[in-house]
Amino acid sequence: MAHGPSLEGRASAARQKSVFLNLPYDARFRSLFLAYVAGTSAFGLIPRATLEIPGSARRLDRILALMESCQYSIHDMSRVQLDRRPPPTPRFNMPFELGLAVGYHTRRANREHTWFVFETRPWRLQKSLSDLNGTDVYAHGGTPAGVFRELLSAFVRHRNQPTVRQMTVIFEALQKNLRPILQETGAASPFEASVFKRLSVYASALADELLKH
Repeated sequence: MAHGPSLEGRASAARQKSVFLNLPYDARFRSLFLAYVAGTSAFGLIPRATLEIPGSARRLDRILALMESCQYSIHDMSRVQLDRRPPPTPRFNMPFELGLAVGYHTRRANREHTWFVFETRPWRLQKSLSDLNGTDVYAHGGTPAGVFRELLSAFVRHRNQPTVRQMTVIFEALQKNLRPILQETGAASPFEASVFKRLSVYASALADELLKH
């Protein structure tokens, strides 16, 4: 009698297709947020984010569990400047989650997790996070086209190799459908769990269609 994949096998397959997105959640980053969802989906990957995690006392445990369920993680360090709203403070969530990924990677002898660092400006990370000197930093220049270019560099060994044009098609479709999705969910921004889920599913479906041709 034939048996389907085991539960462990299905979990492993899902993990190999998942990418944790450690990104700023603010209005100025909206286009790049959509670009990351579009770009990673074009590679056949499933974007995941802390937006999926409900607030609770065990939030850190859930972030670690989510990150460890992903083969890859992308950490965008664009928000190293001070937030202008009082009190003026830097944004620590992104470097903190990068540190979690680095720790997870280094404590696993078989290196089960691959992490990438993205930034707006080249060379700025050498000053803001000098412990990572020698690490490749993918500088996107703050544009969706730059994100697509750097994703192609980061995932150059991935079996799926979409074109910038294919990523752009998915990105433009997400932009066009964002307002209807916000209306359907009653959300005020794309940085909510219900919106992120719909965007991810829609981007994956578009990517499947594009990769067929």
